[in-house]
Amino acid sequence: QMPNSSSISEFLLLALADTRQLQLLHFWLLLGIYLAALLGNGLISTAVACDHRLHTPMYFFLLNLALLDLGCISTTLPKAMANALWHTRHISYAGCAAQTFLFVFFISAEYSLLTIMSYDRYVAICKPLHYGTLLGSRACATMAAAAWGTGALYALLHTATAFSLRLCQGNAVDQFFCEIAHILKLSCSKSDYLREVGIIYFSLCLICGCFVFIVVSYVQIFRAVMRMPSEQGRHKAFSMCLPHLAVLSLFVSTAMFAYLKPPSISSPSLDLLVSFLYSVVPPAVNPLLYGLRNQELKAAVSNTYIFNIHKMHASRTGVSR
Repeated sequence: QMPNSSSISEFLLLALADTRQLQLLHFWLLLGIYLAALLGNGLISTAVACDHRLHTPMYFFLLNLALLDLGCISTTLPKAMANALWHTRHISYAGCAAQTFLFVFFISAEYSLLTIMSYDRYVAICKPLHYGTLLGSRACATMAAAAWGTGALYALLHTATAFSLRLCQGNAVDQFFCEIAHILKLSCSKSDYLREVGIIYFSLCLICGCFVFIVVSYVQIFRAVMRMPSEQGRHKAFSMCLPHLAVLSLFVSTAMFAYLKPPSISSPSLDLLVSFLYSVVPPAVNPLLYGLRNQELKAAVSNTYIFNIHKMHASRTGVSR
């Protein structure tokens, strides 16, 4: 009698280290990365929401990106940190399904949003006179809703397919979170497995399509920038666009590698590194690349911070009186 998925009540995630000292070291490293991501994305969200001067399409999309990054990194790291701290590997069946759903949801919505953001930059630089009509508040809200909605549909499709598989290869997921590629390895039904693989290949085709759209947008932007008379304007545009492309390229290449690499070169440490590069690094560095290098946003963050300190000080002095 082969056990099916219904007889599995929990999964075992990959242990990040063998010794207790290394586990605690991993815990502190992950905590540092998590807190940095929370702080960076939290500051951007607060500044954009509170400063009316930042109520423009670019910052509206940046606010959405910060919220998605917060969701994405909060889906994977807290469980990995808890397991490292409490010296365990367990995650419940429902917890694993929830983690899979949320991770696919946030990562898909984020990628859709990055595609929209490249279009926003293209219109701003290449068609500035049409910017107000092409990216009005209603159009921006519709685009953002489409990104979040796409993520939800995608997550539903992948999670429902992956967790309807019959699993008979044990319950050890060789990854620090419940990643679909590793849940598929536990499947015992060839036809079910191929169905989910087909969905993954379809997803990768869509990812490539979006990436081509983003690259074409940036090529048009760079061509327009090269015609700019001021060197300062050129430098500003390049310093904005090149880091975006670098993070996108890292995300796409590592995600593709995670799902398309041949089994012969698969190893736990390589799989861990690749998944870390596409699931943890972008949410942690996006605030630096998209937000905190931006002068307007930096000013808004410091203003919000100073305003809150004054408010706290005033309320304390009021209380003490």
